Amino acid sequence: MSEVRRPDERESFARVRALGLVSLLTDASSEAVYPVLPLFLTNVIGAPVAAIGLIESLAEATASISKVFSGRLSDRLGKRRPLVLLGYSLSNLVKPALALVPSWPWALALRVTDRLGKGIRTAPRDALIADYAPEVRRGEAFGLHRAMDTIGAAIGPLVAWAILTLKPSGYRTVFLVSAIPGTLAILVALTMVRERTKPAVEREEAATVSFRGLGRPFAVFAAISMVFALGNSSDALLILRAQDLGAQAATVPLMYFAFNVVAASLARLFGRRSDRVGRLRVLVAGFATYALVYAGFALARHAWTPWALFVAYGVPYALTEGLARAFVVDLVPESVRATAIGTYTFLLGLATLLSSTVAGILWDAVSHSAPFALSAALMAASAAALALARTLRSPGV
Repeated sequence: MSEVRRPDERESFARVRALGLVSLLTDASSEAVYPVLPLFLTNVIGAPVAAIGLIESLAEATASISKVFSGRLSDRLGKRRPLVLLGYSLSNLVKPALALVPSWPWALALRVTDRLGKGIRTAPRDALIADYAPEVRRGEAFGLHRAMDTIGAAIGPLVAWAILTLKPSGYRTVFLVSAIPGTLAILVALTMVRERTKPAVEREEAATVSFRGLGRPFAVFAAISMVFALGNSSDALLILRAQDLGAQAATVPLMYFAFNVVAASLARLFGRRSDRVGRLRVLVAGFATYALVYAGFALARHAWTPWALFVAYGVPYALTEGLARAFVVDLVPESVRATAIGTYTFLLGLATLLSSTVAGILWDAVSHSAPFALSAALMAASAAALALARTLRSPGV
């Protein structure tokens, strides 16, 4: 059997950048839509708040469940690109259709389809990044992709803010404009994203390895990450806390913009750092920094503090988002990369759903600072557990 040549590093990172550009454009489309969708549902088509909760719960559950099956299918087929293309196409085609919905059940169907697309693409895409990147620069590759993704997440809210500033009732216009970056994302994916051909032996291994083949280090890291995710509730709570402390509603998108700028500027730097000192050290620092930021939200008393905290929030996000998936890849055989990433993100999704529910109860029944105090405690505990886990303290991880 002839040896399959990996592309050189320059070509590898060109492929990572292509995936990053697809994610940037998709996030620019998505993050223009999502901040205004609840306002559209309540103010324009009269949906009850309970319906919005149902929409988000079903949408995120769909994304979480589909990640497992998509990752496993990708490994069994030995292919990533078809699922990546399908996932991005689904998401980017349905969002503009929100401009046409007459009632909230239609919005539910479109939102679920959008999240299905995210679930289908996530694990194969991250596995494709790992396939592209040389092992010694894996953290940098994931950091680069996360930086580009986050730039898109910063652009989207600014677009929505600009449209609604010019036309306060222009929700449907926002949805229609989201088609522009969404269409470009599909075109870039079709023309620039390429498969890395795998040897037949890898495809045969993927067809026989079960979930048990993910191994004990993966299970330990997933369990610790679930503890962390139990404290990492929806960012909607951070927004409510900012408003609770006296921030004006119109400034919240700008806080989010600042957060995304910080995260995007640091993601590749921290990725490179993880390649040099080991992924585990960087992730421990990330979990611990998350705990400090959430403790800040719990203790905050002044209207200016959300600005500082949202800026600080970009640091742990850059330390962990993307690098946690790179670490998952470090821990498992190459033949089950997508399966591992899909399983990991599914477990985190389940924990996050529970954390958001508990956080809401604490907000209403105890105090507005209570959810953040609990989050800080869980995040600190997960940082300590990660630092002390001997199973994860092996060379190369």
